[in-house]
Amino acid sequence: MEEVVSGILTDLEAHSTASLSDPNPPLPISQSTLSDLQTLLDNAIATEDSHHIDRLFEDLSSRNLSISSLIRPMASAMDSSPTHISLLASRVYLSLLLSLNAPVFTLFTPMAFLSLLRSIRQCFKNRKMGPPRFGESSRGSYAAAFRKRKGGGRGRGVRSRVREVDDGDGSEFDVRMVFSVLERLQLVLGLIHLDRFPDSLKSLVQTVAEIPAMALELCGNTASFDKLTHLCSRVLTEVLSSEHGDQATTAAEVLKSLSPLILLAKSQARTFALGFVMNRMMGMAKEFDGVKKAIVNLPRYLLQKAPEKSEPRALAVESVMEIVKTMEFEEQIGFVKYVVKMTQGKSHFRLLAVDLFPMLIMSLRDPLGVNTGNEVKNSWGLNCLEALIQRCSDATAGIRARALTNLAQIVGFLSTDDRNQVMLKEVMGFGIASHQKLEGGMNDLLSKRCMDEKAAVRKAALLLITKLMGLLGGEFVGDLLKTMGMACSDPLVSIRKAAISALSEAFKTFSDGNVTTEWLHSIPRLITDNESSIQEECENLFLELVLDRVSRAGSTVSAHKKLVCNDLNAKTKSLEMEIGLLFPGGVLVLLKEICSGEVAPWVKKICTSLGKKKRLKPKIAVALQGMIKASESLWLSHSMPIEKWTAPPGAWFLLSEVSEFLSKAVDWEFLHHHWQLVDKNGLGVEFRSPVQDFDDGVDCIMSNSVAWAGDRVFLLKTISNVSVELPPEPAAALAHNLLTRIEEFNMHSTEVNAHVKALRTLCKRQVLSPDEADDLVQKCVHKLLSKASQILDKYISEASEANIDSDFRTPPGGARRKGRTALTMSRSLSQAITAVYTIGSLVIICPSANLDAIIPILHTIITSGSSDTKLNKLQGNTFPLKQAAPSLYIHAWVTMGKICLADGELAKRYIPLFVQVWFSTWCGFYISLLFFPYALPFLTNFPVNSITETSLLNLILFYLFLFA
Repeated sequence: MEEVVSGILTDLEAHSTASLSDPNPPLPISQSTLSDLQTLLDNAIATEDSHHIDRLFEDLSSRNLSISSLIRPMASAMDSSPTHISLLASRVYLSLLLSLNAPVFTLFTPMAFLSLLRSIRQCFKNRKMGPPRFGESSRGSYAAAFRKRKGGGRGRGVRSRVREVDDGDGSEFDVRMVFSVLERLQLVLGLIHLDRFPDSLKSLVQTVAEIPAMALELCGNTASFDKLTHLCSRVLTEVLSSEHGDQATTAAEVLKSLSPLILLAKSQARTFALGFVMNRMMGMAKEFDGVKKAIVNLPRYLLQKAPEKSEPRALAVESVMEIVKTMEFEEQIGFVKYVVKMTQGKSHFRLLAVDLFPMLIMSLRDPLGVNTGNEVKNSWGLNCLEALIQRCSDATAGIRARALTNLAQIVGFLSTDDRNQVMLKEVMGFGIASHQKLEGGMNDLLSKRCMDEKAAVRKAALLLITKLMGLLGGEFVGDLLKTMGMACSDPLVSIRKAAISALSEAFKTFSDGNVTTEWLHSIPRLITDNESSIQEECENLFLELVLDRVSRAGSTVSAHKKLVCNDLNAKTKSLEMEIGLLFPGGVLVLLKEICSGEVAPWVKKICTSLGKKKRLKPKIAVALQGMIKASESLWLSHSMPIEKWTAPPGAWFLLSEVSEFLSKAVDWEFLHHHWQLVDKNGLGVEFRSPVQDFDDGVDCIMSNSVAWAGDRVFLLKTISNVSVELPPEPAAALAHNLLTRIEEFNMHSTEVNAHVKALRTLCKRQVLSPDEADDLVQKCVHKLLSKASQILDKYISEASEANIDSDFRTPPGGARRKGRTALTMSRSLSQAITAVYTIGSLVIICPSANLDAIIPILHTIITSGSSDTKLNKLQGNTFPLKQAAPSLYIHAWVTMGKICLADGELAKRYIPLFVQVWFSTWCGFYISLLFFPYALPFLTNFPVNSITETSLLNLILFYLFLFA
């Protein structure tokens, strides 16, 4: 060792001489001298003998060399040498400080210490190995080393590849050298108190805090990185001791330096920083007030530095909450107050506060004070909710959307506790004592937000409504329900889907009639949506919320019936109450709304689509039959007349739609029984058009009598659907019965089409050959057309005679005779109207029918009373049916239009007549355009008195031009 000491001294003398002649900074100490120094120091540690170290310091004095002559070239080496030499110089410097009997306060200088820190930072920068950049995968170095090892055969492997890194000049340094430097640095901090060197302390904290982020590029090996961060944690812990100055100041500096790591994207460096704060510093905060003070201020500082982009901001909020969770409750409340104040600041801070509210309420204990007995008005959670509700009307759309979304999250969380529900309803203006707030409170807010100009806000509002379902218990005002229904027609697909979800959630939760009505008027119509996923969702929801619900009600009807019958007070119950008990869950309201005019077309489309996809289950048909039977049985149990009984509204309609695809699930005996029932009890013994009082003239004939015939129409359609499963004999008997009923021409017009279509189906079922079936249909149609022409001829003749007779009758003696004549003519007119309508229905099912006898009669009706003699081809036709029988006149036009649609040559001949009459009406071309899209359905299925003359002419004219 004597030679080693001598060599070191010689080198130092040379450096000292050079520094005297050259004013520039001294040259760095040589690598060989550093190696000798390290050997000398390692030997002293190994032998626990400081003789040679002591001699080194003594010989420096004897040769007039100061300690600075050793420190200055060593600091120069740390500053400007290649990385491996710089780290070696740092290690030697720290070893000197730790050596026995070393003049620590002489060896330590702020400049040398800063050079040491600079050396540590430099070793993590400018690596030529090509590790991933910061923000890329930290496993890139490992993957690269693995690929090289696999492709190049035997090598040093992953560990050596990670350990040795090119420092830029062709040489390599051992990463373990960094570990050694940091270990010695921690030990040195136990000797030197940096309270006298605040700049050095600050630089040390910043350097050590940066190491984990920089090391991500260097240490692909997880074990190496963990060891490195462990050493950094030990150094920072040592710095926080009171010997290095005011702990509050030092802790604040440490936290400030770690904050960039905490705000990083998810990485090992972020994990280290958060772990150090929550594990090490939180533990120290319990003992030292200075550290505690700094920790309390850290979340606020992080919020001030949080990025504005969404993902980094979310990570910042997550990091803040991790820290807040470890605080004392009083400190957490202080932070909550700070967040509430942020809602009045700039948009960036308002958004941060909005994101923090749900995490605070779901993470901290007892937000509404239900466990501590505090009143809701004094709870910290109330302040958060009120601030969040205010942000739902923020000027910035993004904040409005986030506030609504987060409020929905909070409502869902708090609603799980019944005690929270009561207070939450009060806060949001839904409580018993808050009825005055409903109009201008949350309902008003949600209605506005559902119509917001920004799609994200509308979607968030619908999400909040969905979450409010369980809280409100059905306390929806009509405007909010209608708003949800309107949102189902939003131009954006995502909004429509959100509205469907919200309204369906309400429908699932409540059996309220208003909710059921709004759902049925808003969701089924989406079966025609241009987005296929919405169509599919519409089908799924209808299957789940309508068909399955009806199926469950039908399957349990027997059990409910027993409960009703066993009730001691059953005799005192009204029939309506018992029916309500028999069909619980709002099923009656559901069925009734299904068959309404606005909903029925969409229900038909959905059932057709589900049937074609074979998604209709037989249980729905069985359930509907059970409900109809149960209703009939309950009616009879009250000794009510069976002729006045009707099935639950909508039951026959729904059965008629599903039976087309579930014909085997419908019992023929069930249909036969109810057909006999409704056929016998239409309106007394004689089944005729429901005209009660003929003294009021023709208008009473057209009275609203659709309701009583509805079940009969749907039953006929069901029979038509099921008839494909009937044997020929019952089909023939039923066909004969229908033909007989049609021949009487006294049915309501809503039944005519059903009878005609069922007759066609049954005729085809009677025979096996398609040609024979067509002949049979032709035969029935010809018979009906012949009978209809006779009825029309008879009415026209009687009307003409009555008109002539009234012109010549003297006033005094004819009052009673006139009344009897009016009654007879009214009945005759009713039969004539039904005959005309039946002709149109027959033309639809059999376009090839012979109409030679029908067309002149219809021509007579539509031209009667005209001033143009050219139009009156039949002699003596001067009776103005247009004024005397407007309904017959209108339906004659409808029927003529149907005939023209079936006969192109006839249409060409009648177009001039249509045009002439069309121009004589007050409507014009624009009305035609208005009715054009709806024309075909009206022309093929007109009920009596359902269309005006003007609209009729526009419809017929357009379709004649289209098809003729």
